[in-house]
Amino acid sequence: MPDRPAARGQVCAVVVTYHPDHDFPARLSRVVPQVAATFIVDNGSSDAEKKMLRGVAAGGAALICNLENLGVATALNIGARRAMAEGFTWALLLDQDTEVDHDMVERLVATHASCPDGDRVAIVGSRFRDTRGQSSEPIRLDSRGELWEEVESVITSGSLLSLRAYSAIAPFREEFFIDYVDTEFCFRARTAGYRVIQTRRPLMSHTVGAPTSHKLPWTTKWTTNHSPDRRYYIARNNTVMLREYGTSGGGSWRLKSFVRCCRLVKRIAMYEQDKATKIYAVWQGWWDAVRGHMGPRRRPRKQSSAMRHHADP
Repeated sequence: MPDRPAARGQVCAVVVTYHPDHDFPARLSRVVPQVAATFIVDNGSSDAEKKMLRGVAAGGAALICNLENLGVATALNIGARRAMAEGFTWALLLDQDTEVDHDMVERLVATHASCPDGDRVAIVGSRFRDTRGQSSEPIRLDSRGELWEEVESVITSGSLLSLRAYSAIAPFREEFFIDYVDTEFCFRARTAGYRVIQTRRPLMSHTVGAPTSHKLPWTTKWTTNHSPDRRYYIARNNTVMLREYGTSGGGSWRLKSFVRCCRLVKRIAMYEQDKATKIYAVWQGWWDAVRGHMGPRRRPRKQSSAMRHHADP
């Protein structure tokens, strides 16, 4: 039987929060009318923030509170399991800082419906408008008028996930904690014979990090200004991806990742604040990946224990 999200009643939303800002309720209000149910999975926000979330949930959402930050992957899995338990077949996955278009779900459903062999589509991603960073790529219109294109991976936020495919592929990889969680899932889906597609038109506003531009005589460079924690997870999980999915033979994935980390360190040193802490985090991430140390970051004693991953997307 075709697994197509033909009706709004088949689609729910899973929104992961961590220290959400005061504008979160307004952003969520654009999501709730588009789906049959909304599940907010909070990763250990403060008491005041949870009070705000309870108020939001009273307006038409279910709130699931984790006592601590369990990471994006675990929160997504909690939301997906809840969605399946309540009989949904599709889940719209969202970060707390994404502002969706009023017709996002309708367009995602139409995109899936236009794709041949839709039963083998694991996830439909959304292109996005980057409101604070480097201008996004121009819309690539297909000569045949297709609404979608096949891609290697999509970002989690704004993606419509087939829960049937999710059950077959296995959960989001919790040891990654954050960063490359979406990429690794998409790679695993494609290895299992599923398709990953993305809309050709942007359906949301979303920003990666806190981007700043830096003009040089011959070009303009952009940097995301991610926090030290995010720099750690990016370096570590990228190295794991190179080891498991890269084409480098033997142990050359270590060298390839090391070179990437050097480039990242150069950009941090040239353009970002808190340079020493971030550079240390990059090398710690690379070394932990080489040694196979996964899960939450083992934090230096003097650093704060807070891991503000959604405040720094």
